[in-house]
Amino acid sequence: MMMVEFLRQGRSIVFVVALLAALAVAPAVLPTYPLSVLTEILIFTLFAMSLNLLLGYAGLPSLGHSAFFGTGGYVVGLLAKYYGTPAAAALLIAVVAGVVLALITGPFVLRTHGAYFLILTLSLTQVLFGIVWLWRNVTGGDDGLPGIPTPKLPFLIGRVSDTANFYYLALVIVAVAVASLGWIVRSPFGLALIGIRENERYLEGLGYPTWTIKYAAYAIAGAYAALAGGLFAYFKGFVGPGQISWLLAGEAMVMVIVGGAGTFWGPALGSVLVLLLRYEVSAFTQRWVMILGIVFILTVLLLPEGFIRLPKRLRDIRSRLRREAPTGPTVAPVGRSQERAVERAIERS
Repeated sequence: MMMVEFLRQGRSIVFVVALLAALAVAPAVLPTYPLSVLTEILIFTLFAMSLNLLLGYAGLPSLGHSAFFGTGGYVVGLLAKYYGTPAAAALLIAVVAGVVLALITGPFVLRTHGAYFLILTLSLTQVLFGIVWLWRNVTGGDDGLPGIPTPKLPFLIGRVSDTANFYYLALVIVAVAVASLGWIVRSPFGLALIGIRENERYLEGLGYPTWTIKYAAYAIAGAYAALAGGLFAYFKGFVGPGQISWLLAGEAMVMVIVGGAGTFWGPALGSVLVLLLRYEVSAFTQRWVMILGIVFILTVLLLPEGFIRLPKRLRDIRSRLRREAPTGPTVAPVGRSQERAVERAIERS
């Protein structure tokens, strides 16, 4: 078992190193538009992974996760546009704002489970959406906040394009955030979340403070979502009410489920699939949402564990077919006497 675990960790390290190397050289081989799409994929990977902490690990389906995303975006937009706050400080304040919002709303939404939790998070998000829509003097209302300056890495100015400069900034921040998320889900805290998802009452019987653990997970997920929202505001140079809409939370939920809820890299794969589907299909038709819905339905029916489990599913099918395949002849060999009886019957006819 120790050898198997060692080999598994070795493969994971090789995969992460290869992925980081490929992402590091991407600006050298990709034009501006694909690089912008890749930057958006990085940001939504962090957003989907933060939702996966609730949906996949704790078993809390939330349609209000965009509230933290939009809060981070508005905090960064207001600080950067009106006060000229440096990017590092603005993103840190956005993370704190996401945690505060989670700490305020958590005691209300965590009193429920399942579909009730989903509906309550949706309702709270719509309340925040209405506040942003009506508070025009601060948030800009339905016009949003345009003109947010994009931060740059000073040592790369003049060496790479502005798009590549922000890409590297987003890559560093997302890589550090994902690494910290990996440490969280593999810690005893992450294992406790899995236990809550599987059987919360059993963990309560063992003495675990399950409500407090869920409350902490809710706050942590809000912090990462706010960080992703702040990065997205810098990336677009704009923040609007659409970044708080429940539709964005639903899209993140689709990313998690399509990729593989409860797996670490599943949401990253889901964000790649959903965003590429959006941009590629929308180039041919405006009904890309319908096509995304069809893909989502087929995934739930055929791959309930997500695309991340597709190789394992194919291996299981292949092994099952091998077990069910006949190992010997299905028809008994015909003897000489039987052959002669058949020949005489043919001659009579």
